[in-house]
This record gives sequence, C-alpha cells and structure tokens, in this order.
Amino acid sequence: MTDTGPLRAMLRVARDLRDAAGKLSFALPVACVYNPLDYAWAAHAAYLKRYATTQKRVVFLGKNPGPFGMAQTGVPFGEISAVRDWLGIDAMIHQPKRSHPKRPIHGFDCVRSEVSGRRLWSLFAERFRDADEFFAAHFVLNYCPLAFLEESGANRTPDKLPPAEKRALFAACDKHLREVVTALQPEWLIGIGGFAAQRAREVFSGATPKVGRILHPSPASPAANRDWAGLATRELQRLGIWD
Repeated sequence: MTDTGPLRAMLRVARDLRDAAGKLSFALPVACVYNPLDYAWAAHAAYLKRYATTQKRVVFLGKNPGPFGMAQTGVPFGEISAVRDWLGIDAMIHQPKRSHPKRPIHGFDCVRSEVSGRRLWSLFAERFRDADEFFAAHFVLNYCPLAFLEESGANRTPDKLPPAEKRALFAACDKHLREVVTALQPEWLIGIGGFAAQRAREVFSGATPKVGRILHPSPASPAANRDWAGLATRELQRLGIWD
C-alpha cells in the first residue's frame, strides 16, 4: 500500500459516508438496513488501500450493495470468487447491528453468487491481464452504501424509497460522489444502469467529468441475459473509452 493523496481522501470520504448513512432511519416496508462500510470495513478499506492510490480515467458507478455481493464482502459488486481470487482481498467480515433472518451475513463463506458482480468482474478479467492493469485507469464504486431489505427478505432499491428518505440519503451520497471525483479526477463517470447514470448526471450536470452509461448486468434485465459483456463492451467503445 502506498499512502497517497487520493488514498487518504478516499478513506476519509468513505468513513464520512459510512457515518452519515448510518445515522439515517427508514420506515416500512424497509425492515432491515445493511451498511457494509461499517461491519465489512476491513475488506472495503483493503479494497481502497490496494486500488485507490492513484487518479483514474474512468470510474464505474453502481447503485447500491447486492445482498450476495457487497453486503457480504464490503467490495462493490462483490461476487465472492472475484473479490477473493481476482482482486486478492479476503478479510474478516463482522455482523451488522441487526441481521435479517432470510439474508444472513456469511462474509467470504457465503455460497450464493452475485450474478451482477460475476458478470462485471468477469468482463474486466477477460479484457485486462490482471486487476492491477484494470485499476491503473479504472475504479468501481457504488453510489449508495446501504442495502435495504423488506420483511420478506426482498431487496428494495434506493430509488423506491419515499421522497423524504431519498432526499436525506441522496444528499449524503451526492456529497460522497463529488468528493470521490475530486480525489480521483476521472475523465469519465460511467453509470452501471439507469439509476446510477441519472444520479451522476444530476450531480455533475454541465460539468466535468463526462457521464456515460452501460447496461446493468442484473439477471432481472432480459437484455443483460443476452451477451451482457458484449453489449457493455460495445457501449464503452461507442463512448470512446475502450478501443
């Protein structure tokens, strides 16, 4: 690990977001909230210390933690095998203050697959020699640090929250995103899916960085189930980001 200006800033703003989001409250139908920047901080800090040491050309922006991805590993789109084997991160994951019985936190012992994360990191692993080569010019983070679970265990995305809850949450997330861009100085901010792209455009309307979008790799999207990697690659090529 190199103690660089970008890294110091990224660690600081991640802690600030962790604390700000942790103070918020959410009403039903949200029954449980996971904040992996809290209980999985060791893994998230390891991700930053290894890969957020320099400025980046491209920052990929996801929505929020998936129940079998970042909620388990503390790393955005944190498919277990990708985080452990390609990113080289394996850390102690503690328990959240309150767990949902249908969505327990098993950390790196989780046997469920985060399909979106598997698709995303597999694309990068196929195109780049190793993680260090990818992160030389790219970075991946989520807009929102929290995962929301309904009583049934169903995932509730932040765009489905009531207006007052969204305002408080988005204020903290917008601040964090601005500070990340200040630290990493990307030329491009690429929303992974429509929600992330919309938030990026609202935060940086008429300013740098340039904002683009790729299709979200979620299996809930029929289009993503038909060669998502090829579609995402062509979208990045059309933007002139990849050749």
